[in-house]
Amino acid sequence: MGVFKRLSDLLKANVNDIIDRAEDPEKMVKQIIIDMQTELTKATQNYGKAKASERLAEKKYLEAQKISSDWEAKAKMALSKGDQDLAKQALARKVRADEDLANYKEMYDSISAQTDAIGDQVEVLKSKLEEAKSRQAMLIARSQMADTKKNLAKAAGAFDPNSSFDKFQRMEEKIERKEAEADAFTEIAGGTLNGGSGDELTDSFDQLESDAKVDAELQRLMAEMNGGSSN
Repeated sequence: MGVFKRLSDLLKANVNDIIDRAEDPEKMVKQIIIDMQTELTKATQNYGKAKASERLAEKKYLEAQKISSDWEAKAKMALSKGDQDLAKQALARKVRADEDLANYKEMYDSISAQTDAIGDQVEVLKSKLEEAKSRQAMLIARSQMADTKKNLAKAAGAFDPNSSFDKFQRMEEKIERKEAEADAFTEIAGGTLNGGSGDELTDSFDQLESDAKVDAELQRLMAEMNGGSSN
C-alpha cells in the first residue's frame, strides 16, 4: 500500500514539475499584454476601414437622394410649362433614382450597424487592455510572492507540491491567460451585402411597373401643382 502511494505521489510531483517548468508567469503576463496590444491595433485598423466604407455608403445615399429631388424639381418645371411628356421623362428618371436611393439606404444602414459593432468591440478591447496593464504589476508580484513562499516552504521541509492552494494558483493563472487571449482574439463580426439583378423574362413587367410609378408621380405632381395654384 505504501509503495503505491509513494508511486502516485511521485507521478503527481512530476506532472506539477512539468507544469512549473513550462510556464513563466511573469513572461506570460507580459506576452499577454503584447498580444492584446497587437490585437487592439488590428481592431482599430479594421474600425478605420469600416468607417471609410460607412462614409462612402453615406455619400452614395446622399447623392441618390439629391438626384431624386433634382428630377422631381425638373418634372415640376416641365409641368409648369405645360409639357407633360417632358415631365414624364423626368419622373421616369426619378423612379429609377428612388430605386437606387432605397438600395443605398439599405446598404448604408447595414454598414453603419456593422461599424458601430466594430467600434464597440474596439472599446471593449481597450478597456480590457487597460485593466490588464493595471493588474500586470499585481499579478507579477503575486507570482513572485508564490515563488518566495514555495522556496521558504521547501527550505523548512514543509512544502507540499500537491497542495490545493498551489494547484488553485496555477489554474487561476491559466484561466486569466485564457480570458485575456479570448478578449484579444474576439472575432469582429462582419457582414456581406447582397445585391439583386433583373431577369430578361420579366423586362416587360418591370417596364409596366416603372410606367405605373411614373404615371403615379405625374398625377401626384399635377394634383400638387393644381392645388397650389388654386390657393
